[in-house]
Amino acid sequence: SKATVSVLNCTTRARAHHRKAHATMFRRMVTKLSTGASNSITVRLKLDHKPGTLSKVLSSIGGAGGNVGAIDIVRHENGALVRDISVDTSGVEHQHKILSELHGVDGVQVQQWSDRTFLMHLGGKISTGIKFPVKTRDDLSMAYTPGVARVCMAIHENPEKSRNLTIKKNTVAVISDGTAVLGLGNIGPEAAMPVMEGKAMLFKEFANVDAFPICLNTTDTEEIIKITKAMAPTFGGVNLEDISAPRCFEIERRLQEEMDIPIFHDDQHGTAVVLTAALMNALRLTGKKPEDLKVVIVGVGAAGTACTKMILRLGVTNIIGVDRHGALSRDDMGDYGEDKAAYANMTNPNLEKGTLSDVIQGADLFVGLSGPGVLTKEDVKKMASGPMVFAMSNPEPEIMPDEALEAGASIVATGRSDFPNQINNVLCFPGLFRGALDVAASCINEEMKMAAAEAIADAIPEEALSPDYIIPSAFDRTVAKGVAAAVARAAKKTGVARMGGKYELSQRGSIRELKY
Repeated sequence: SKATVSVLNCTTRARAHHRKAHATMFRRMVTKLSTGASNSITVRLKLDHKPGTLSKVLSSIGGAGGNVGAIDIVRHENGALVRDISVDTSGVEHQHKILSELHGVDGVQVQQWSDRTFLMHLGGKISTGIKFPVKTRDDLSMAYTPGVARVCMAIHENPEKSRNLTIKKNTVAVISDGTAVLGLGNIGPEAAMPVMEGKAMLFKEFANVDAFPICLNTTDTEEIIKITKAMAPTFGGVNLEDISAPRCFEIERRLQEEMDIPIFHDDQHGTAVVLTAALMNALRLTGKKPEDLKVVIVGVGAAGTACTKMILRLGVTNIIGVDRHGALSRDDMGDYGEDKAAYANMTNPNLEKGTLSDVIQGADLFVGLSGPGVLTKEDVKKMASGPMVFAMSNPEPEIMPDEALEAGASIVATGRSDFPNQINNVLCFPGLFRGALDVAASCINEEMKMAAAEAIADAIPEEALSPDYIIPSAFDRTVAKGVAAAVARAAKKTGVARMGGKYELSQRGSIRELKY
């Protein structure tokens, strides 16, 4: 009827207006957030104590594109004021440009400046602590010899007691060889250490898990396996990090087979868990069903393979993987290696061929785990109506969110913290290990990972879901507890838990703490 057509036209116009508004918002965010704390500096200036001097300084910084943060008075000095001013910049060249401008301001002397990120890393970002003070002879005799000998013998008689009588029950090893660090590539174990320290910080901050970074000066698969197994008495779990494919698959598989503690390669499975959570909520918003989706995944390395396997478990059946040579297909495997051949055999049921631009036709979801600029606006326009775009390449996504929205995307997610819908692994690994450690799980199985994804998705009440809010904030403190509860429950249900848990889920988004 004419009335129905009118309503449909209004709905279409409303959706188009919504996408345009979101695209405008993203463009403003790109402009505003091209500077950030990660490239910020603190400048110590000596300013003539005259009216307008500070105003000239702030104008100079703003004119150079800097974003002023804190302004503090350090001291009075010979009739002048010494101030510390924090400035967000977009990078090293921008920092030098701002400093050059400040050197040219009359009545202002640049005394010193420092990079705030480098300052945070001086001496490392983590340290060990103690639970009990050692102030008296009695304290010493219980914490160390002779009292500690009785504890040693109790563990000797029953090694399982080490879980409760040592740090083992709450300690995770973060192990890397530095071969695939962030977007930096093979930079070696020393250069990987700041990332692993950061990972340990996040474990402690979000789930009170004691994690320790271990960067190995070897890339030999057998050596890494041997070293990790030898450290098993100390740790309750192992988080593998930034180990290049395809070695990471073999290392994780072997360690899972040969050790009886949780082994988790976060680059693979953490990404897959959070992406699956985002997809769950995106489907709730769009009303689409997993079995009806066509999904195109660009980048079929460690993370891409894990994401594929997990959304297959969710019920998606039509997934096409694309690498630099085009779509992977089991009827044309050519010189595929073992891993790509396995991938091709579980995907692309319709045996589609060609480039990304060819197979993106009619797709409901694009998942990018590759590099910048891979997806174009023209590609998005070829997708199904109201498509979803998860462009997770960092620091620059496969397509910028404003471009994807302008081309017709209904929901956009990225891996960046300066845009809505950040697919961030910190939503997964702290809570997942918290739950696994709390029940002394012998492994992390598929059911535990899916439970984690469901808990992350459920952290957002259905009535609060929106196109720019399908995934909770990394700083939502309820997420780790919810994930821990769900993972612990899944571990018990699947028979891999060896003791009771600390948390349980009572209803969507609600967690109740239990005693052991």
